[in-house]
Amino acid sequence: MSSGFHPEWGYAIQVLPFLLQGVKYTVLIAIVGLLAGFLIGAVAGLGRVSKNKILFGLSTVYVEVIRGTPIMVQALYIYFALPLILSIKIDPLFAGVLAISLNAGAYIAEIVRGAIQSIDIGQTEAGRSLGLTHFQTLFHIVWPQAFKRMIPSLGNQFIISLKDTSLLNVIGVGELTRQGTMAVATSFRAVEIYTSVALLYLVMNLSISIMMRLLERRLQSS
Repeated sequence: MSSGFHPEWGYAIQVLPFLLQGVKYTVLIAIVGLLAGFLIGAVAGLGRVSKNKILFGLSTVYVEVIRGTPIMVQALYIYFALPLILSIKIDPLFAGVLAISLNAGAYIAEIVRGAIQSIDIGQTEAGRSLGLTHFQTLFHIVWPQAFKRMIPSLGNQFIISLKDTSLLNVIGVGELTRQGTMAVATSFRAVEIYTSVALLYLVMNLSISIMMRLLERRLQSS
């Protein structure tokens, strides 16, 4: 028995330019957010293995607070609550990038901490016996080895963060999911449009997976 529903896939092609505008913002937020998140995560991760109690304490508080709260709440807090506290106006796009950066940074910090602690202590002792300082040993001996071990976990985090950009819909950022929802609201073609949205996310995430595998192989062969 026919359900009476007949998808019109030609409409998905018609609406594709509108969805690609959302892809542009999704990719922009993901790239800027992840680069900033990696810098934040690297600093916080080093803080988590530091013997300095202040650095360790600040890094631990940051990681636990961010990991203990949903990213949607973080985005809402940055966009709606922070302007009230600081008496400033925050652009939705900036709030979205900041939320992705801070959220990714906390998880990357744990990736960095785990990778550094996985390096044999003998490597550090060898560096110090050669007369290197603590920081020289860390950045010239420990960090290059630890970075290779981070690649698979970083790739996974990059994919998670890119998908998290869809949650920024709640603060009005015109990323891919919001564009799809707006298209559905005017056409009621939910099947065609949300299928297209899902395929676009799939293409972006597969691209990240391929790039991270190529980087991993290149670092392993170097």
